[in-house]
Amino acid sequence: MGKRLLLTTEQFSVATIILIAILVGLSLPAYVGAMDDSIARSMALPALLFLGLLLLYSRILLLMLILLFRSSGDVIFESTRFSLGAMQIGVGGLINVFVILIALLLVIEKPSIVPKKMLSMWVPFLILALAGVVISPVKGDAIRVLLALISYFAIFVSAFYVVRSPDDFKRCVRLILWSSVLPAMYALVDIALHGGTGGPNGARLQSTFSHPNIFAFYLTLVVSLGFYVLKSDTTTLSKSNRLVLTAYTFFMLALLMLTQTRSAWIACFSLFAAYGLFFERRYLLYLFLAPLFALLIPSVRDRLLDLGAGNEVVQYAKLNSFAWRVYLWESAFNWMRPANYLLGYGLDSFQHYSPTFFPLAGKTNFNAHNLYVQWIFELGALGLFAYLWLFGRLLWLLRKMLPINKLGGFILILLVIQYLMVSFSDNMAAYLAFNWYFWFIAGSACAVVAADLKLKSDQDTRHERGNKNGA
Repeated sequence: MGKRLLLTTEQFSVATIILIAILVGLSLPAYVGAMDDSIARSMALPALLFLGLLLLYSRILLLMLILLFRSSGDVIFESTRFSLGAMQIGVGGLINVFVILIALLLVIEKPSIVPKKMLSMWVPFLILALAGVVISPVKGDAIRVLLALISYFAIFVSAFYVVRSPDDFKRCVRLILWSSVLPAMYALVDIALHGGTGGPNGARLQSTFSHPNIFAFYLTLVVSLGFYVLKSDTTTLSKSNRLVLTAYTFFMLALLMLTQTRSAWIACFSLFAAYGLFFERRYLLYLFLAPLFALLIPSVRDRLLDLGAGNEVVQYAKLNSFAWRVYLWESAFNWMRPANYLLGYGLDSFQHYSPTFFPLAGKTNFNAHNLYVQWIFELGALGLFAYLWLFGRLLWLLRKMLPINKLGGFILILLVIQYLMVSFSDNMAAYLAFNWYFWFIAGSACAVVAADLKLKSDQDTRHERGNKNGA
């Protein structure tokens, strides 16, 4: 049986490579014409072939390399896009496809690795997302969103094939920390050359990411995991390594301040507040002093004071970012018809319809800037319920990590709560790079729980057999 399954996996791998070769051959004429003498675009085809070879050699190695360097990818991937008919293709899209392929091949090879209850929590939401593609007014964009959601699921599933023990979990944490080195270095270059990224609120740092908010949430994740390594009694660090990691964590916090993303600041603040409340009370004193120092930074002070003005919708008045969001949400709900309350208008329909229902849109297609509003509008009440079911099940599973690794389980639960918090003000589902790291570490923690449950089940089975034999 095992031999037949292995043969099936090999056949599937070979068929995949043959399919890639055929697609490359068919698209080659259009590809050559679309390059327009661009070196970055010309790298798309070699990258596809390289990824295909790595997929055959080692799927886990390919996944680890993708996660190690994906945080640095947006700044490169944007320049590799080219048009094939009505489609926009680039190295980033190809990597998304390979992430899904990796998960598919791993599951086909060893389907019993991932417990069914950890797969089933995704099923209702993905089914409703698929239905959202069917009814969406923008099928192409809806398919792109669906593929992104499937890639998050694929990353979550793949983590179970990487993590089989608490030591594997620690290695995954270190992998994410190492993935932040290139963005941190590029951030210094960004500051030196451009002073960050200019915008309506002044200079906001985005480093290798496509938007400052994505960089901010990624930094919040890195800071949380770095803090876990520093405080965990299951991790042994030399004095020099501890000093380096401490300095690096403070550096990440400084970069986080420069992103000027207030929701990320609140999420990070909540991490240290919760840690101080449950573990070390002296951190509550540090948190009391931290805002006082932060207010001495002009850009931070301006971002906070911005919320005190522009809260009323009146003619010619400039709304602050929060009041603007509230007006956007109210406009969307007032426009919705009762017939669409249950299933919504389809994936990516909020952005499509926003110029219709939002008086301040003009010709701009705005996203919801609130994931819960987005899912109600696009997937209806059922979609929102399925999404909350996914995160509710995730939190229920992560609580079982507390007896195995108290601080690790605590940090992971806080990361999920942070995600749910910032989803009230940001387009979290669209932040692909950040979601990959979030769902990978969430999947890694769930894999630790699954391994512990299996170990206890095996021990109980042996104990029962021993009692029967003794009897």
